[in-house]
Amino acid sequence: MSQTDFFQDQVTILRAPSWLGRDVHEDRALPLTPGNYKITPGTRWTVTSLKTNEVIYDGIGPVKIRREPHSS
Repeated sequence: MSQTDFFQDQVTILRAPSWLGRDVHEDRALPLTPGNYKITPGTRWTVTSLKTNEVIYDGIGPVKIRREPHSS
């Protein structure tokens, strides 16, 4: 199994807090690997795609971007 095969079994996830409660979060699948995004903390947290410079998240924090196993 090559490294490419290994990463095809994973998905990049943006995890952000939810307005529904303290221990509730929202996950959103992202198309690129975690290194392709910049997180900027502040009053409102932003996540920007380094490839397109598009802001893909602007909201409450903290947020995390990570790789997780792809659920089928």
